[in-house]
Amino acid sequence: MVEADGLCMSYGSVVALADASFKAKKGEVLGMLGPNGAGKTTTMKILTTQIVPTAGQARVAGYDILKQPIEVRRRVGYLPETPPLYPEMEVAEYLEFVGRARGLDGAALKDRIDYVVHACGLKGEFRTPVGTLSRGYGQRTGLAQALIHDPEVLILDEPTSGLDPIQIMGIRELIRSLAKDKTIIFSTHILQEAQAISDRIVIITEGHIVADGTVEELEARVSKGQRFTLIVKTASSDLKRALSELKSSTNIDYNVTDLGEYSKAMIESQSGNGLWEQLTEMVHCNEWPVKEFTREKASLEEAFRYFVKSGASKTRLSEKAA
Repeated sequence: MVEADGLCMSYGSVVALADASFKAKKGEVLGMLGPNGAGKTTTMKILTTQIVPTAGQARVAGYDILKQPIEVRRRVGYLPETPPLYPEMEVAEYLEFVGRARGLDGAALKDRIDYVVHACGLKGEFRTPVGTLSRGYGQRTGLAQALIHDPEVLILDEPTSGLDPIQIMGIRELIRSLAKDKTIIFSTHILQEAQAISDRIVIITEGHIVADGTVEELEARVSKGQRFTLIVKTASSDLKRALSELKSSTNIDYNVTDLGEYSKAMIESQSGNGLWEQLTEMVHCNEWPVKEFTREKASLEEAFRYFVKSGASKTRLSEKAA
């Protein structure tokens, strides 16, 4: 549904986007995760034909953004970070105005207004002036205008920005429900948002896409070896001794904490091959009661930091080489 190939955008000497390539399938929620100023909004403006890229190409719902921009716009619903609202209009008037601008009228317009009002939870605000809406309902109204023409692709720029926790959960649920038959691309700089909503995440920094995958795939790519937490009922000196003996035959690092009746060990191996079995055998041989034995994994936060840091380093190196 969305294919971007080598998109670039420069403003004079400032490079906002460099060789960005990615895809989004039908029914997929793709999160663009990156720091402020990373190039997320620029990418969305290009995909929605708001601006023309310096280089590269993209297709949305099968249409070329450069050669067929009108067809792209017909098939895209766009919610910019600041919703395009008219404060003097009532919600009902605003949605009718947007619907007519999208070519709807008569029964078709009424049906779509009824749908978006229900889907976006705006029934109680239908006759409320847009300018008096709370931030959350303003965001819902902006989302309703993006949905009014039943687009195949939804592009949402920071859809939960400035909302309170209850409002954020409501927008999350709405996005997930809409994804059943639409392709959704949304941008965020908040890790929790990307993790909660996305089927797949594209990490972008300094205009470069530095990672692309599911949360699990991104976490796995930065996990070096294996990490375990072990809490057993024994003296910390006995646990240290056993781990020291294990270290003589296995490449591990560990840290032991005395918890009184129990002792806790954080154990890490660069390879991790067979480490779970070896630790199990160690506990069994010493007949220690086990309170906890879990394998840790890298978090999305660790993955994000790793990719952003490594991506920024590569960018600086390439700029020096140039």
